[in-house]
Amino acid sequence: MPKLVFELFSTSSTLVSISSPSTIPNHLVLGQHNIKSLSSVRYMSTSTNTLAIEKKMVPGNEVQQVELLAGVEDLYGGIIIDMEKTMDSEAFVPLLRASLSQWKQRGKRAVWIKLPIELANLVEPAVKGGFKYHHAEPDYVMLVNWISKSTNSLPKNASHRVGISAFVMNDKRQVLVVQEKSGKFKGTGVWKFPTGVVDEGEDISMAAIREVKEETGIDTEFVEILAFSGCQWRSMQSSLL
Repeated sequence: MPKLVFELFSTSSTLVSISSPSTIPNHLVLGQHNIKSLSSVRYMSTSTNTLAIEKKMVPGNEVQQVELLAGVEDLYGGIIIDMEKTMDSEAFVPLLRASLSQWKQRGKRAVWIKLPIELANLVEPAVKGGFKYHHAEPDYVMLVNWISKSTNSLPKNASHRVGISAFVMNDKRQVLVVQEKSGKFKGTGVWKFPTGVVDEGEDISMAAIREVKEETGIDTEFVEILAFSGCQWRSMQSSLL
């Protein structure tokens, strides 16, 4: 079996995103909890449903129920809302306003809203409410709003993509090269190493083996990384590794 070593190269294919899980990972919201007085907020119920009820004290020692969007608190002072049920924008707007008001009073720093494609009607009112796009996947968009008065420390969206160029040599010290059927080298007569893109969650070594197999049908064995490089892909405003 030919042995495979490879080097990383610049490519214009799939973006490797760090924010594709069903909810934003805890490390994406930076900072520490800012605990407010228990006299102003007694408790908040967290739920996977669309709504939650918060009870707070009002003058006269009376308890007032406030309907909020259901959110999960992360470990860094943020709230994550995973919208799942259909909601009209007219009902969404007052809930969002009330929720933001309560979370600001509680010292929360950022609010994330995950909107599936079925709830695209809520994107516009959310943006008008101060939310900005953070990232998007084929079936949802993630919006975020930094509601704290402190310096915004939210991480940027994923900005790098990873590709490989495989250097394959057999026992006779013959090197494998290919010609492209598509892309910028199509029809140019240029011979090149097999190249490709690392899939999301895929190990780099496995990506190299897979790409060689897909392009040539040859089974290979990974040996080592020969080189690592990167450049700025200006047309797509992202860095390539």
